[in-house]
Amino acid sequence: MRILFVGDVVGRSGRAALFHHLPEVRRRLGAHVTIVNGENAAGGFGLTPAIAAQIFEAGADVITTGNHVWDQRELLAHIEREPRILRPLNMVPGTPGHGLYEHVDAHGRRVVVAQVMGRLFMNAFLDDPFRAVDVALAPHLLGASVDAVVVDVHAEATSEKMAFGHFLDGRVSAVLGTHTHVPTADAMILPGGTAYMSDVGMTSDYDSVIGMVKGGAVQRFLVNVPGPRLEPSQGEATFCAVLVVTDDRTGRATDIRPIRLGGRLRPEFPEDLAVA
Repeated sequence: MRILFVGDVVGRSGRAALFHHLPEVRRRLGAHVTIVNGENAAGGFGLTPAIAAQIFEAGADVITTGNHVWDQRELLAHIEREPRILRPLNMVPGTPGHGLYEHVDAHGRRVVVAQVMGRLFMNAFLDDPFRAVDVALAPHLLGASVDAVVVDVHAEATSEKMAFGHFLDGRVSAVLGTHTHVPTADAMILPGGTAYMSDVGMTSDYDSVIGMVKGGAVQRFLVNVPGPRLEPSQGEATFCAVLVVTDDRTGRATDIRPIRLGGRLRPEFPEDLAVA
């Protein structure tokens, strides 16, 4: 199976890159399931139902979010009606929405997508993500009851993300990091057969400070007073994603390849895996 995961989409320029590149990338790589992190898609802060509908129309099967999931208030009610939009599953009981979704692809294969949020340097009002993912994934046995499992780890610290990778190694197909908006160079297959990458990177303008206009973002580091609201940078965005290939018998990963197209970052595309 081929699983395409797109890193944090930030603002209008990120959406433009997503809508431009995603259909062609899906086609060329023969992706069977596509997951998009969309938590910064609405003006850099949150996700609206209308933008979520556009992301699904562009080819996403599941949308993950993160710490900005509630920045757009209209998503609070919508997320209860749309199970394909995930919020971190280790939010406290009673939080709207769900952190896990089981997608069935065109061949009838079952793909579980889950998301957790880290606690280091993040939000103190979170349950233990390790325990939460253990409980949530217990009914979904890789290579038995499900064909693939992908976990989006939305976290600040690379140490916490790496710990998650090793904690789940052999039990899931892929552990993919989001939130820090910078693609890392550690895409690899862990010893137990789980694909791992500390951060897939953002789909946004890299002539920025993690997707935000440089001037206001830099100023916040220079003076110790509140500044104006940060705004997404509007230059040409880089489409950042990763392709994970799994063994249909076991659900474990056999390959993981970064993808970067457009914008300021050096292009990268797995031409040898193209099918069309």
